[in-house]
Amino acid sequence: MHIIVIGSGILGLSTADSLCAFGAEVTLVDARDLGAGTSGTSFAWTNANAKLDPAYHALNVAGMHEHDRLSESLQGPRTYFRSGGLQLADARQAPQLESKVARLRELGYPSEVLDAERAVEIAGDIRVPASTELIAHFPTEGYVHNEQLLRNLRARAIERGTKLIRATVVDVDERGDGVDVRFSDGRVLTGDRVVLAAGRWTSQIAAASGFEIQMNTEIGLGSAVTGLLGYVRPTSARVNTVVHTPELNLRPGEDNTIVVQALDLNPQVDPDCPPTNGGPFAEAIAERFAAVTAGEAAEGLDLRLSYRSLPADGLTIAGYVPGSTRTYCLVTHSGITLGPLLGRLAAEEVAEDRRTDVLEDFRPDRFDEVGALAGYVGLPTQLGDQ
Repeated sequence: MHIIVIGSGILGLSTADSLCAFGAEVTLVDARDLGAGTSGTSFAWTNANAKLDPAYHALNVAGMHEHDRLSESLQGPRTYFRSGGLQLADARQAPQLESKVARLRELGYPSEVLDAERAVEIAGDIRVPASTELIAHFPTEGYVHNEQLLRNLRARAIERGTKLIRATVVDVDERGDGVDVRFSDGRVLTGDRVVLAAGRWTSQIAAASGFEIQMNTEIGLGSAVTGLLGYVRPTSARVNTVVHTPELNLRPGEDNTIVVQALDLNPQVDPDCPPTNGGPFAEAIAERFAAVTAGEAAEGLDLRLSYRSLPADGLTIAGYVPGSTRTYCLVTHSGITLGPLLGRLAAEEVAEDRRTDVLEDFRPDRFDEVGALAGYVGLPTQLGDQ
């Protein structure tokens, strides 16, 4: 069976890698460089922390376990770190964090309240703000060196036989005995089935192919899709885990960097006028970084825009498009947490012709049942929202 996978982010690569393990012939198509989409610009926090839908919470917990399994078999530099996660709340945020801890404990999700001294022991060179009223620790959470993970997955997928094609996909056309994928240069690639894992470009390809995948696609000032990440090269400060503070989120990055995120700044980010490394956004993040690291300068701060891959209701979409038996769609906002798991499950469904129970709540046809948009997904601006 020849399966065409469109998109080489975490979902596409995980799917291609798993399909090869099932013995399929796989061609992976992408118009962009590795990591050029959402997967390469992600805060990369593995968690099920703020997933209010019970089925989605359970899926994300399973995704965290899948990272454990993947890390045991994937060659290359280490990319997954189950370091735990800390959230530091001020008076405004403390009631919500307290409620979150109680809810997660009821679900069996490890959660505990810590004092400042213990939090610093876990976090590294972090100063707990004097305004902090509650500190929560979630020991099973972690983070991923996402760019290196993409490189490791691509290397194994190629080793297992995946063929790579650089091309822009225009549309997908199903025939009785197969599927054609048409490229912008006029070429046509024929396969038995196709997996559409093109991230934020998914709905565009779907529309051109005659079906609908409902996503939040508006990119602009105040959009829920648009975000901002910073990459700092500190002189001496080290962060050991994922840390959320009222004004800045931090995690260890690749090559001794620290990845930072200021959620409250996201609504002010205008993609038509991208923030510069010497502008007001950089100054604000540098000031916050110095405050949370007791004066460490944000050396070499590099700001990058991030565009979320966001289904209309915020939940994963996984399954054959309505009326199709050959075009499988895979798109999620929780790409780093869920990528390896969704890739394996999608490969099972496509290569083995079987349905997976844990994906039943996330089929594309759910939008037909509940109307045009299943819910409004707002811009994440609060502690642990993303």
